[in-house]
Order: sequence, then structure tokens, then C-alpha cells
Amino acid sequence: MTYQYTYRTTASELWQLSMYYIYGSMVGLCNLIFTGAIIALIVAYWQTALIWQRALLIAALSVFTVLQPLVIYRRARRQAARITEDTTLSADASGIHIRVGKKQANLPWRSVRRIAKNPTMIILYTDAAHGYVLSNRVLGGEREAFYNYAVSRAEKCRTEGKS
Repeated sequence: MTYQYTYRTTASELWQLSMYYIYGSMVGLCNLIFTGAIIALIVAYWQTALIWQRALLIAALSVFTVLQPLVIYRRARRQAARITEDTTLSADASGIHIRVGKKQANLPWRSVRRIAKNPTMIILYTDAAHGYVLSNRVLGGEREAFYNYAVSRAEKCRTEGKS
């Protein structure tokens, strides 16, 4: 079985990747706790709060619900603008083959450390912080089939490597 995809990662996909990373970490948990606390304060004190206190509460609520996502999207837009060539990723029994412009890399399945399946993308991690992003836009109707194939190949290589 061979899968092949040619794509260019968009700002929206980079933004989603960053948001998944943040909210899947301890930082995201702190963001959620802070936001929940601010909502509780707004509910408890809105009626008695002065105008400046209401403005401060709304500003605090906006930090992780509006401002942080906007800042991350701006960074993602700059990152996406630096991507000037399409990526071609193909996967077969021997591994993952990546071509970006004239550069090519061949990775055996044993180099895939983890495969993350998020609602809008699949990420093939080659280490803790680096990997290849395949969004639903790229995968289309092959999303589940590709995910199952990648997981089975990576697990097979891990199993064979431990024997």
C-alpha cells in the first residue's frame, strides 16, 4: 500500500497545530483554570462591579480566549509565508519519503516516535517536537485508512525492533 500527498501547510493548519499543542499541555490547563476563574468572577461580581472593574474583567477574559489565539495566528501566518515550496509525503512499507523542492528525506517507520490523531489533522512525530502534519484537507477521504496504516507500520517496526 502506498499513500502520497502533495501539499503546502497553511496558516490555519499551523495555528491549529499550535492550539492543540498549547491546550494539550500544562500551559493549556493553566489557561483553562484562569479563564474559568475569570468567568466565575464575572458571574459573581458583574452586578456590583464598577465600570472600570467590568472592563478589567472583560480584558482578563479576553487574554486566553481572544488575544492569545490572535497572536498565535499572526505567528502562524508569518510561518506559512516562509513556506515557498510544496511538500510531497509518501508512505509505503519501507517508510516515509518526504520531498520539499529539491531536498529529499527517507525515514524508516522506526523513526516515527508517535502518531497523533487530532480532530483536524494527523501528526507523524519524529521526535518530541518535530513531525509531519497531514490535515484533513490533505488526507481527504483517506484519513482513517492512512491513520490505521501508519499506526500499524510504526507498531510493527517497534515490535520487530524489540525482538
